[in-house]
Amino acid sequence: MVNGFIRVAAGVPSVTVANPERNASSIIAQAHDLCGKGASLIVFPEMCITGYTCGDLFHNSLLLQESEVALRKIVEASRSIPALLVVGAPIVNGNALYNCGIVVSNGKIVAAVPKTYLPNYNEFYEKRWWRPADVTAETYCISLAGQEVPFGVRQLIDYDGVRFGIEICEDLWTPVPASTNSVLQGADVILNLSASDALVGKYNYICNLVSQQSARCLCGYVYASAGYGESSTDLVFDGIALVAECGTILSRNKRWQSGPTYAMADIDIEAIRRDRIHMGSFSDCATNICKGRLFHVSMASVVNRQESADGNLMRKVTPLPFVPQGESDRDERCSEIVNIQVSGLARRLDATGCKKLVVGISGGLDSTLALLVAVKTYRRLGLDVRGIIGVTMPGFGTSGRTHENAVALMEVLGVSSREISIVPAVEQHFLDIGHDSSVHDVTYENAQARQRTYLLMDIANQEGGMVLGTGDLSELALGWATYNGDHMSMYGINAGVPKTLVRHLVEWFARTDSAIHDILADIIDTPISPELIPVHEDGSISQKTEDLVGPYELHDFFLYYTLRYGFSPARIYFLARHAFSTEEYPDGLIKKWLKTFCRRFFNQQFKRSCMPDGPKVGSVCLSPRGDWRMPSDASSAAWLAEAEML
Repeated sequence: MVNGFIRVAAGVPSVTVANPERNASSIIAQAHDLCGKGASLIVFPEMCITGYTCGDLFHNSLLLQESEVALRKIVEASRSIPALLVVGAPIVNGNALYNCGIVVSNGKIVAAVPKTYLPNYNEFYEKRWWRPADVTAETYCISLAGQEVPFGVRQLIDYDGVRFGIEICEDLWTPVPASTNSVLQGADVILNLSASDALVGKYNYICNLVSQQSARCLCGYVYASAGYGESSTDLVFDGIALVAECGTILSRNKRWQSGPTYAMADIDIEAIRRDRIHMGSFSDCATNICKGRLFHVSMASVVNRQESADGNLMRKVTPLPFVPQGESDRDERCSEIVNIQVSGLARRLDATGCKKLVVGISGGLDSTLALLVAVKTYRRLGLDVRGIIGVTMPGFGTSGRTHENAVALMEVLGVSSREISIVPAVEQHFLDIGHDSSVHDVTYENAQARQRTYLLMDIANQEGGMVLGTGDLSELALGWATYNGDHMSMYGINAGVPKTLVRHLVEWFARTDSAIHDILADIIDTPISPELIPVHEDGSISQKTEDLVGPYELHDFFLYYTLRYGFSPARIYFLARHAFSTEEYPDGLIKKWLKTFCRRFFNQQFKRSCMPDGPKVGSVCLSPRGDWRMPSDASSAAWLAEAEML
């Protein structure tokens, strides 16, 4: 394992039916090739040494002898292959023949795992040749290719700090797959040797099956199925290779190839183990279900670290983890999020009996999204949108651009609007507390934010309504809100939406409503700013949030891996270096803003401890009543120390 990842491969070699020697050469050649690409573990298809479609030849003594000779050849070759190999072969044990996955490493046969469930329906007649594994039997040793080898289904392989379980083809298709017991007893990754023939619609079914099993079991899953070269007497094999992790297919091969093919990816073992700890029902299930311990086979690591040691990952780490990559996926996600927000707000209006909403409209992204959701909610409920009162509150730093966009948007949407300058009240406040208004410090800024909230709250009282908060998840994470100012509302509609996603949601609204498209496009292009410091002489915005606190796409990246997986600063830094280009964010810049994130995330917790209600829309949120419960006086020393050492 390197940086918490292990590189795995599902290999589909060229196969010649009933020619074990030739098949062994193909397996060895592909193993060398995949190992050269950095694979630490390589899984091959079911019965790949003989070919799956040998039929009654499986009971021919010569084929079984040749199979063992080929296995010895692979074992010997493994001395020069720094990876764990798993191959499929028929194994005689006592008076029975078993369909087995054979684990090979560094000149040794590590384990032999027989197939548990043998299909004997439709095109399959496996019970004609093999016996199913005895799931109640303890692991014991058999003599195989001149070695004493652990035999049985009740075993885990410990290798390079990772625990592997093995199942074979049909084992996955049963109501309780063999892999379920393996993961409940500690397997991080499941290896499946398969020989599944191609049928119309079957490929998508298999992909879903592998994906879902990896999701339910919170594990990595490596699937290698027989391909070209198997007999086509009655069946055709398409050679499927898949690598999945916790519900996501990380890598898949191109099927229908006449030569060797593979899928390869880096599986995040650290993320898997964190999720299992975090989701208590996983260990509860293990306690309820598992009976008897599995036999552990441990070995010295000989893995290939050539490719992964330099930090290159064979998996995509998106720089925008909260934002789906494909346009259709993004549109679907945006629609889902808006529906969650609308449903949450509709329920809150119904529960309180309110018919009026008061929203501060700044011409920025967050207040724009809140207003758009409010209008959509009113329309869904059949309420008059004039019950939404948008309030613009120009201050010392309000630019003409944002003010004009705010007014224009409210006019097109048909909501009620009010405008109240906060300048006179804040100037009087400065006189009252003895503050020099030429000093643009935190007092200067926060007085404006609190005055705006003060106005919104009183207008809500006046109208018998409630204040709709506009602050987003990213601002909550960084504490980029004035305590008891914009920090406060009666319902925080954007509380579960990070800043990088707010932009896409507003874009989605722009695409779905031509009447507001141009206004929203200009709002999207406007620099993010609280507009609390006076504008430049040319009227442009002088205070840009990302210049002060850091780029939101970096902070959202840090936030995702802090909340979703509980990763350390060092691991987040490693992932960020892989996700972002060095031209855009050099290492030193990533480190700088990561330190800022760690510091602010800890010392601003007190604001989150009393944040208003708001809907959770994604996999993470910061509500103290739900996902995130953290003491406000927790020390950030260890996190900052690690970040400093990067």
